Amino acid sequence: MNRGRTLRSRKEAERRGRFSERLAAWSCRVRGFRVLAERYRTPFGEIDLVLRRRGLLIFAEVKARETFDEALHALRPPQQQRLAQAAAIYLRDHPIHDACAIRFDLIAVRPWRWPRQIGDAWRPESSF
Repeated sequence: MNRGRTLRSRKEAERRGRFSERLAAWSCRVRGFRVLAERYRTPFGEIDLVLRRRGLLIFAEVKARETFDEALHALRPPQQQRLAQAAAIYLRDHPIHDACAIRFDLIAVRPWRWPRQIGDAWRPESSF
């Protein structure tokens, strides 16, 4: 019985995560960003959103949490490193963006609040 409850809570978390990613993408579009990719999969992991506005290319991680601080602290250094590796794959596969400045953002999604985008939320150890 415990396994069934775990499966249900995992499915609910997945559903909540997908909704949060769609909401974050929509809010970015409203603010003038082009969404180039959603849930972009690489061997290193998934990039939630790839955004572009003018000469800026943004790799965004979406975190749905109860509070803003929880969302900020949910992105740990190992995940940041995997996202930087995934971004390098994206850049390799999409050379059209070579001239763009690169930024890594966090988009915090909280209940009954507009998603909040934190620009330049972290910088990867390796440079692009």
